[in-house]
Amino acid sequence: MKSSQRRTFRNSILGFLGSGFILSASSSIAISGELTVYAAIDADKVKNLAEMFKADHPDIKVNWVRDSTGIIHSRMMAEKDNPRADAVIGMAATSMLTMDSLGMFLPYTPKGVENLDKKYRDTQQPNHWVGLYGWAGAICFNTVEAKKRGLPAPKSWEDLLNPIYKGQITMPNPASSGTGFLDVSAWIQIMGEEAAWSYMDKLHENIASYTHSGSKPCNQAAAGEYVVGVSWPYRGSKLKQKGAPIEVIVPSEGIGWEMQAAAIMNGTKNIEDAKTFLDWSISDKTLEFYSKTASVVAKPELAKPMPGVDSKRVMEAMITQDFGAMAVKKDAIVSKWRSRYEAKSEPKKK
Repeated sequence: MKSSQRRTFRNSILGFLGSGFILSASSSIAISGELTVYAAIDADKVKNLAEMFKADHPDIKVNWVRDSTGIIHSRMMAEKDNPRADAVIGMAATSMLTMDSLGMFLPYTPKGVENLDKKYRDTQQPNHWVGLYGWAGAICFNTVEAKKRGLPAPKSWEDLLNPIYKGQITMPNPASSGTGFLDVSAWIQIMGEEAAWSYMDKLHENIASYTHSGSKPCNQAAAGEYVVGVSWPYRGSKLKQKGAPIEVIVPSEGIGWEMQAAAIMNGTKNIEDAKTFLDWSISDKTLEFYSKTASVVAKPELAKPMPGVDSKRVMEAMITQDFGAMAVKKDAIVSKWRSRYEAKSEPKKK
């Protein structure tokens, strides 16, 4: 490829559209010092990561392709036999394990992985993926609206079955929200499958609506639309800092959590640059960046306290998550959930 052609290619391959990044040309052509990275991370965070990586490694150009976990996962599965990306970052562990079982990741143990919490490390040698950060489940409870309605603050998941909460609870739909799925998978792991489905049948009676966003139930509780929003701690902390009359409750039975991970795609023609990227993704500098918005990070000592939330309690309540088992069962669990409870799911935006 001539230098002028290369410049044209590089200038056209990446573009902005709205809040996300769109790949505007095929990345199947290997260019030394250039990577295509799929990112299931919020657009503003991708912009920050892009600036950070460029400052640390100006010799490697990264074409960032950003979208939601579901869309990135579908794209990667469609490209399974002809991957367009060199690496992926910010993908949920349950999705990562599904793809790893299909041989989609290049085995590589990144530098510094031995310093991470064991929960974030692949047990395969060499590693196929590495954990970065995560988020956990929690309850957002509007204290002002609860007082008006004479509703007590729940202390456990079991408390949410009390008929006094009928029509006052919202939670995420596990078919469209990672937060929703981590709650459902946690109940199954804590209670056992039969008891968990019985629990969800009863909880369904009190649910006003299932949202397609993990943050929305907390937003709704903060706004006083509903008293209880099943959501995640960091969202509750942010809303509480803004003055919302909510309490972030960590249920006594324990909470589910999800891990975001990174990996190198099998078939990349830019192996050394991809390895550099993966090493960088778990550097202290990068982990500290994740800690600003994540409930937990791969090096717990770098985690930032969440104002208004008992961060220690969150860490203690996180269950021993069997990501592998949940990855295998996810499609069946989601299908069963939809057949029983989809009627109360909010309409999807067109």
